Amino acid sequence: MGEFAAVVNGNAESIYPESRVLIIITGGTICMQPSGVGLVPVDGFLDHAMAPRPSFNDMTERVPISAVKDGVKVTIDSLRTPPSSYSRHIRYGAIEFSPLLDSSSISSSGWTQIAETIKANYHLFDGFVVLHGTDSLSYSASALSFMMQELGKPVILTGSQASIFALQSDAVDNLLGSLIIAGTFVIPEVCLFFHHTLFRGNRTTKVSASSFEAFASPNCEPLAKVTSLGVDVNWTLVRRPTKIAQFQIAKYLDTAHVACVRIFPGIKPEMVDSVLRVPGLKGLILETFGMGNAPAGVDGSLTKVIAAAVDRGAVIVNVSQCANGFVSPLYAPGFALGEAGVVFGHDLTSEAALTKLSYLLAALPDLPSTEIAARMGRSLRGELTELATPSFRHPTGDPEELMLGSGQLTPAESSFTTLGWAIASGNLQAVLDLLESDKETPGLLLRTDYMGNTAVHLAAVGKEVGVLEKLLERGASVHMRNRANNTPLFLAQKTGNTECVRLLEKAGAVLWEGERTGTAT
Repeated sequence: MGEFAAVVNGNAESIYPESRVLIIITGGTICMQPSGVGLVPVDGFLDHAMAPRPSFNDMTERVPISAVKDGVKVTIDSLRTPPSSYSRHIRYGAIEFSPLLDSSSISSSGWTQIAETIKANYHLFDGFVVLHGTDSLSYSASALSFMMQELGKPVILTGSQASIFALQSDAVDNLLGSLIIAGTFVIPEVCLFFHHTLFRGNRTTKVSASSFEAFASPNCEPLAKVTSLGVDVNWTLVRRPTKIAQFQIAKYLDTAHVACVRIFPGIKPEMVDSVLRVPGLKGLILETFGMGNAPAGVDGSLTKVIAAAVDRGAVIVNVSQCANGFVSPLYAPGFALGEAGVVFGHDLTSEAALTKLSYLLAALPDLPSTEIAARMGRSLRGELTELATPSFRHPTGDPEELMLGSGQLTPAESSFTTLGWAIASGNLQAVLDLLESDKETPGLLLRTDYMGNTAVHLAAVGKEVGVLEKLLERGASVHMRNRANNTPLFLAQKTGNTECVRLLEKAGAVLWEGERTGTAT
């Protein structure tokens, strides 16, 4: 192929501006070639894979540009794309890891090397593209998102399912799309670009070993989509730094202190216990059924194993095996894990949970495990969907508030609310006074709160068994179920309120079938 110069308006020099992007090549299928022992990474990716392709090279002069490699300032060759639909060239150079790695070989030291390369070149480039194997791509994207603090420029990880040297490959589209987005849009996040889609990196997981549509972000919409009309960026989702601070990286993230166990039917408590007793282990990601459920084991033995590890200082995070949805203590097995001190990971992917916990343990080594656990439940880089916790209060009676439809509590509703506070605080005399003054029909013993809890439900988990006794003596029912279909006895058992359990059973309380079999809804 003969060389040619890009001509714009009759001139060899383009009138369009340039962005500068650094490509960091770690290895992976995208830069592999066939060999006698299968596909192996090859050096010289810029020259062999990109320079010959007109979509990556407008054939103008190669301009040497400055970069920093292994802490040393160097000069590297650059290529320039033809002008994009956004009237901009992307000039780019590349730094290759030596040796190039298969993605299954990447580790925390590789993540540190990538982060340090970006930090050293941060002032020299407008964006960064990291070429990486697909097998561990979501792990690396998640890890880097936590390691990079106050990031103000795009960092896009990509790869391919087939080599760029193959006749049919997704490599060109993935790499070109990453280059254009990194050099055109200020999306200051660690992203993953694959199959025309830009994802938040710490929300992704690999869903196919062979399809070109290999990655998904089950609980978060894409940040951008590439179409025939251009790049459609969902700017409302894009996160930006909120501190007046310079870009920094956190090093020494190490997954060697964290393990991941997938719960399965019939799992033995001894299996989990053996993992939790690995020397140096500080955290465990527990992949559970559905919304966070796991078998308790005979006599609650699995739960006891987990609770003992939490007492020893381990941080255990509960994530779902399901791709979509989130974990929640909705069912009794999940509730029991929460009682044992397990952290509910909301809609974290396993990859994000593992790397986030590793990051927190490395970045905050002196922080108590309880505080590490608390931070696991809070979003740091958009890795989870934070659920708003509802708060309740009495309406003030303010005219503006009444106009908004909040209304005021009736005297009976106000009395039941006051009764609930008296039960929760164990104030027996206040409970007796309220019951004596109760003139409403139905009375306080028949009323329920917004979750269907009667006074007996509240007293079953209260601190004063005498309150429950007085309610029962006045004819309160032990058989009423709340909106979760739970009886007072069930709640008392789950909270370990043994005195209330004995009193309720003495009054004739029994668990209904759904509570006994764990199928209550």
